[in-house]
Amino acid sequence: MENLRRLLPSATSLIVFEAAGRHQNFTRAANELGMTQAAVSYAVRGLEEQLGVPLFHRVHRAVELTEAGEKFHADVSVGLSRIQKSAEDIRAKGRETNVTLAASTAFASMWMLPRLNRMREDLPEIDLRIQTSVRDLDLEEEPIPLGIRGGDPSHWPRYHAALLADEVVNAVATPAYIERHGLPKTAADLPRHNLIHLEEPVRRACDWTEWFASAGLAYPKQARRLSINDYVLVIQAVLSGEGVALGWEHLIYPQIRSGALVPVAGHVLKTGLAFYVVWPRSRELNAQAKRVRDWLLDEGRRDRAAMSGAED
Repeated sequence: MENLRRLLPSATSLIVFEAAGRHQNFTRAANELGMTQAAVSYAVRGLEEQLGVPLFHRVHRAVELTEAGEKFHADVSVGLSRIQKSAEDIRAKGRETNVTLAASTAFASMWMLPRLNRMREDLPEIDLRIQTSVRDLDLEEEPIPLGIRGGDPSHWPRYHAALLADEVVNAVATPAYIERHGLPKTAADLPRHNLIHLEEPVRRACDWTEWFASAGLAYPKQARRLSINDYVLVIQAVLSGEGVALGWEHLIYPQIRSGALVPVAGHVLKTGLAFYVVWPRSRELNAQAKRVRDWLLDEGRRDRAAMSGAED
C-alpha cells in the first residue's frame, strides 16, 4: 500500500475521475460533486501527471476517455463501488436498532416478557426481536447476535458466555393444592402426590429422577404423573392445581415471591450448571447488541442478589 500511496496520493482524485469518466463531461461531474469545473479539470490533470499518461481526449466542449482511461475507469468504478457498499453496510449496522435474542419459549415467556416494559424504559431506542426454538440455534449460521443457553460453557468453544442465572431446581405447588392435598414436607412424601413431568423434546433438562437422586432417593415408580412437553404449560398446570412440578428458580422466582407458588419437600437441587447469555466469538457485537447483552446481565445480577437475600 506504500507504493500505491506514492502513486496515487489523493483518493479524491479517483472520485473526481470516476464521475468525470461516467459523465464524459467535466461540468456535469462538477455539479454532481459540488465542485467547480476548474477544480475537476485540475484534479484530473494531477492524476494524469501522477500516472504519466492522458486519461481523456480533450475536444471542443467535450472530453472522451482514452484507451488507457477506459481501462482505468472500469477498475476504479468497481473499486469505489465496493468501498461504498462496504461503508454503507458498516454504517447501517451501526445505526441498526433491531436486536435479536434467541431463547427457549420458557425463557422468553417467563423471564423476558415480564421485563419488556422495563427494557423499553431503559433502552427506548432499541427494538428487541425474540426468536424461540426447541433447540439451541447456531448464532453464527442464522446470524443472530445474542442467545440464552443452559449448561456448561466449556461445551461451546465458539461462543463467549456470561453468567445469567445458576440452575437451582425446587419442587413447587400452589397454596390451594397444599390445602387440598397436604404439604409434602420431605422428598419422601412426594410419591403420594401427582408429579408433573417436563418431557423436553430436544434440550436436556433436569427431571424428577435426577431430583430424587440428589435427595438420596430412587424415583417412585408408583407416583401418579402428568407429562407435558412445554415448560410454560407445566407451570400453568401447577398453577391450576394439577400437582407438583420442578421449578427452575430463575424462571419462577416472581411466583414464589408473590406466594402463587410454594417450594415443597424441603429439598433444593443445585446442579452446578447455569444459564448464560452467549454471543459468537467470530464477530463483534454492534453497539445496540452490547447494550442488550449488558442489560440482560444486569437483570441477572439483580435477580441473583434478590434470590440470595431471600434464601438468607
